[in-house]
Amino acid sequence: MNGLALHERPTGSASWRIALPHTAAAVPVARALVRTALAEVEHTADSDTAELLTAELVANAVEHTAGRGPIELVVQLLPTGCQVEVHDADPAPPGHLTRPVIELPDPWQEDGRGLLLIRALSSSCGHRPTPSGKAVWFTLPVVPAQRRRSL
Repeated sequence: MNGLALHERPTGSASWRIALPHTAAAVPVARALVRTALAEVEHTADSDTAELLTAELVANAVEHTAGRGPIELVVQLLPTGCQVEVHDADPAPPGHLTRPVIELPDPWQEDGRGLLLIRALSSSCGHRPTPSGKAVWFTLPVVPAQRRRSL
């Protein structure tokens, strides 16, 4: 048989890339793309966590980066998990994503927890410079079959 049978899982990688507006409207679009990407290939990374962390990355790019140029979302699905990157034009690194947290966010403030969520819920995260600014990313592992049944 040529091609992939419907019941077989993909063994290679798949990726999606989309330019998003530098506005709050980008957040639900980014969540929908991640949800669709994970569902389309029946990927076994945790979709709820992927959506939440993607929303945090995109919201941070909209709120905390200079410029009005588009934000780029890259979703890569691998046999071992998924990686999500958000590219923006601001070269400044994101807050406390990779540095130790010295003080916790003020419990009375509405913001300041997004990067903590990304650090706590992802298997790895970070940022890197790009020719046009930076990319902030996180990875999630494949959820083991026994945990998927209980979710």
